[in-house]
Amino acid sequence: MIINLEPTKNVGKFAFLHLGFRPFFIGASSFAFLSMLIWMALYVFGWQFDFSPLSSFTWHAHEMIFGYTIAVIAGFLLTAVKNWTGRQTLHGYPLLLLFLLWLLARILPFFGAWNLMAVIDNLFILSLCISIFWPLLKAKHWKSVGLASLVLLLMISNIVFYLGLFGYLSNGTYYGLYSALYLILALIFIMGRRVIPFFIEKGVGYPIELKNWKWVDQSHLIIFLVFAIADMIVPYSYLTAGLAGLLFIIHTVRLVGWYTQGIWKKPLLWILYFAYAFIVLGFALKVSIVIAGTFNYIAVHAFTLGGIGMMTIGMMARVSLGHTGRNVFEPPGSLFWIFVLIFCGSIVRVLFPLIDISLYVYWIALSQIFWILAFGGFLYVYFPMLIYPRIDGHYG
Repeated sequence: MIINLEPTKNVGKFAFLHLGFRPFFIGASSFAFLSMLIWMALYVFGWQFDFSPLSSFTWHAHEMIFGYTIAVIAGFLLTAVKNWTGRQTLHGYPLLLLFLLWLLARILPFFGAWNLMAVIDNLFILSLCISIFWPLLKAKHWKSVGLASLVLLLMISNIVFYLGLFGYLSNGTYYGLYSALYLILALIFIMGRRVIPFFIEKGVGYPIELKNWKWVDQSHLIIFLVFAIADMIVPYSYLTAGLAGLLFIIHTVRLVGWYTQGIWKKPLLWILYFAYAFIVLGFALKVSIVIAGTFNYIAVHAFTLGGIGMMTIGMMARVSLGHTGRNVFEPPGSLFWIFVLIFCGSIVRVLFPLIDISLYVYWIALSQIFWILAFGGFLYVYFPMLIYPRIDGHYG
């Protein structure tokens, strides 16, 4: 796949294929909206659809990771790598081909074509890896190669998932999904350390220097790696709970160092802060599984819906503004309510079951409604921005 083409000077009427964030953010948010509608129909209203050899639960889990989240990652990295290296990343028809690979993989389960989906799905991730690594290596931008390598590891997790699906690896679907989840959290920790304090310092409107402790930066990923391995091998052990408790303390310290009251006036800041806080809450809930017998799915959704969900919609909102020539310090007013919706969905899905587990199905249904409304609102506001050229007339 040719990935380093010089952009045409003709901006044109539409900019859908100018830069990676455009098609993949549209695809991710559209898929988040539609797939949750389908999941609601299946789980809450009891609609029947045969995803054999998968259960509908496993389809939902896989597609939230390898459908929605990886599309956001693709859009973000294809855009960020251009900034980091100064080299044009995938655009035009090669970008369209990459996007269509992702889209085809999302459609194939509804036709029972799992063998073809396995090939297309991993071909997409492999092509994404090449598209990211090529400009990084040409520019000798070594410090970002390790970060991009997480995408390659995600492909390995996806291969493990499909090996389990087809019966070649015992518990392969479990290991594939959970390793992918923890790789995405690792990506958030790495990128979050880079951008969240930077965004806060630049965005609150007054001079502030946030605190970052060296011992936190040096220790948390190693401890997280050990926790991730332990959670997949001995998930409900005191070892796993102890490591989760240690990570809860470490990341709470990080959040305290990043806090300043000015974030509450800036939706693009508090959504990222809350997202990180939900991940920290997830570690506390991992401890509570062993100590208090709470459900693992509650902790998982603190990581996913609360952490990954809010982080990705917040990053899509910010990146889309900045890379369409708009002022990130003056976002659309409706963005506040979009973020409130997904925040409420996270609260309902994660905290309400701890209050009354007998209403579990209702809590899930309500959180699904909040999610659907949030991404419906995001599409309504951002679709025109992502389709039409930059307001400053530049290509990108």
